[in-house]
Amino acid sequence: MDSLSDTTGTTRPSLQFEQIARIDARDKASGRTRYMSDLSFPGMLYATFVRSRFPHALIRRVDTSKALALPGVVAVLTAADVPGFNGFGIVVPDMPVICGDKVRYLGDTVALVAAESGRIAEQAAKLVDVDYEELPVVDDPVAALLPNAPKVHDKGNICLHTLIAKGDVEQGFREADLIIDHEYRTPRQAHVPLETESGVAVPEADGSLSMYAGSQYAFRDQLQLARILGMNPRMIHVVSNPVGGGFGSKDELTIQGGLALLAMKTGRPVKVSLSREESLVSGWKRHPFIIRMKTGFKKDGTLVANDVVCYEDKGAYSSLGGPVLNLALEHASSLYRVPNTRHEGWAVFTNNGTCGAMRGFGVPQVLFAIESNMNEAAEKLGLDSVTIRHRNVLHQGEVSPIGHTLRTGVSMDLVLDAIERSDLWQRRTEYKRAERPWLKRGVALAIAPQGAGLGLGIPDYGGAYIDLEKDGTFTLRIGLVEYGQGTHTGFVQMAAALLHVHPSRIRLIAGQTRDSVDAGPATASRSTYTASNAIAAAYDDFCNKVEQAVDGPDSTGVASSCTSRDGGMETPAGFRSYEQLAEDYAQEVLLRGEGYFVWPTADREIPGAAGLPHWIYSFAAQAALVEVNTLTGETQLLRVATALDTGCTINREQVEAQIDGGVAQGQGFALSEDTLITKGQVRSKNFSTYVIPTVQDVPSHEYIVLENPEGTSPLGVRGIGEVTMVPIIPAIPLAIHDATGVWVRHLPATPERVYRLLHPMMDE
Repeated sequence: MDSLSDTTGTTRPSLQFEQIARIDARDKASGRTRYMSDLSFPGMLYATFVRSRFPHALIRRVDTSKALALPGVVAVLTAADVPGFNGFGIVVPDMPVICGDKVRYLGDTVALVAAESGRIAEQAAKLVDVDYEELPVVDDPVAALLPNAPKVHDKGNICLHTLIAKGDVEQGFREADLIIDHEYRTPRQAHVPLETESGVAVPEADGSLSMYAGSQYAFRDQLQLARILGMNPRMIHVVSNPVGGGFGSKDELTIQGGLALLAMKTGRPVKVSLSREESLVSGWKRHPFIIRMKTGFKKDGTLVANDVVCYEDKGAYSSLGGPVLNLALEHASSLYRVPNTRHEGWAVFTNNGTCGAMRGFGVPQVLFAIESNMNEAAEKLGLDSVTIRHRNVLHQGEVSPIGHTLRTGVSMDLVLDAIERSDLWQRRTEYKRAERPWLKRGVALAIAPQGAGLGLGIPDYGGAYIDLEKDGTFTLRIGLVEYGQGTHTGFVQMAAALLHVHPSRIRLIAGQTRDSVDAGPATASRSTYTASNAIAAAYDDFCNKVEQAVDGPDSTGVASSCTSRDGGMETPAGFRSYEQLAEDYAQEVLLRGEGYFVWPTADREIPGAAGLPHWIYSFAAQAALVEVNTLTGETQLLRVATALDTGCTINREQVEAQIDGGVAQGQGFALSEDTLITKGQVRSKNFSTYVIPTVQDVPSHEYIVLENPEGTSPLGVRGIGEVTMVPIIPAIPLAIHDATGVWVRHLPATPERVYRLLHPMMDE
């Protein structure tokens, strides 16, 4: 695969980051890493979640007597057995741990079973007798808004309604020379992490609980479990690392609440590991969107207005549906210069499963629409797709489409320039030559910003500790988990660069509540940026602590008088190696640097839109080469070029790995992945019907890594986790158009959909 770097007129920070293999690579590759599904404890029981038989029904009665009578069954719990608050959810805790009066999707839990074996637990689950009264299924988010629609929740079907407006869109359309107006639809993508929802809850002798379950935020899990159990959070210890994949599916609680209840009831460890089918039916999904976008342009391609209406299929419970909708609306005009905007959206409850956080968090859905409108306008106005974007991209200091000033770095033009220079784009005419007349090839590009962090009005912070151990090595403590991104390796590299030691001299403790420090969730492309600030602050505090130790009580406490170099520190008393410092000062008293960081926020709040706007953004551009078989409608992604601004690259191999993973996930979104649900019944229950890209489908790749240091990070970094999958999603259907002339406005672009577009007379 091709690779090049580009610093685009800026200088990277002076720190040198030792390029090392992932610190977890050898153990994971050899199988020594013990994931939560691998754990076992003496006397362990096995759990089964009794799921609803109907997508929407009242619960009249739950009879557990037959299940309890089965030999080997230790406990069967219902809603009446929840000692604390029977609900969870990051924003609105409206999802019951065990449903007591109503079920709202097939994944709802109506009872919990713990038994001596998994087989017995499954048998007992079938013996739990639930008397239901079926209710009409709500399966269309637009119809769900009608006054006479059945109610998923007593309060109605609207989870959130948001309206953001700037300027006068009607006047903008009157001034427009061209208006592009279409409806777009996006799929219900599943996260399908390699490890399904798995964990073990262990009751301890002192009355506390240890929860071993892969998740994206141990400290928030601790608080939610405390509410459910009615316990002091300090009596609950959560270990959420390692995680066998997440992408947002383990941001919310999954199996933890049920495991905790069973463990505390039985006084024994309880384990569950969901089957793939149960995971696909009950687990979180990406929100499907219906997007109606009307965009106005002048003859030269300048944007004058964008009117967007989004309908988000929320599924059964709130989860993060509100924030996802708001982030989508923030990005509905991308970061283009649009003087008149109206972004409106509804997050709507249905009985179509349940949706939550997923990589991109609403941005992939709306970027598909705006980038498609941009290309159609370019074609109708006789412009190149690069030219129309250059005329509209915003720069630092300008006002965004939702009205806030962009204070941090903006690289829209830089990634666009870089992708235009890519080999794929420069040689696109050559690449488009197909071997057979029925095979058509096309190339297209797209660009994307991605708001990083939790956004204005939401507490967003992080902490880190740097401890000097007695042997002169270090322990870095930080709460952020690792679920495949490689961030833990990056954290060690950051600390090593600041301390001027080899990364092998730093031990990392992360992703647990007892021995690490809260650094917020591993989500929203915030981990690297948060860690860079927290670790740098911990380093500064460590310098202070060293100076105080060397100088004694008369120390000024000015960190700049004590700095690291060559495996030690330059102190007021001269150079000391870390071994010397440990011998002299860290034998009896812990020498710890503590660092804390609170995210800055944007210059103005967007009324009625919690979490908006964002302070910092990630940026990427991607070009795609596709080949379409016009006889079958099948589309293959052959080659991709990615231009990505990292701010500062900590680990080059991991950046390229993130790009590869992001492209594969975006490829699935654009071409094949969709959880099909009919009348609340899930039809895509395994990998024979839910089709994800395999290693054989991954295209050849060209990487262009830009380094334009972000001034608000002491190391110059910005997050890249989500944006690597966003522009490829519109680039693929736009490349299909370049190849065939048809516009794909409903994703995924399955062979059936593309075939019907190519042969409309054949469509019944």
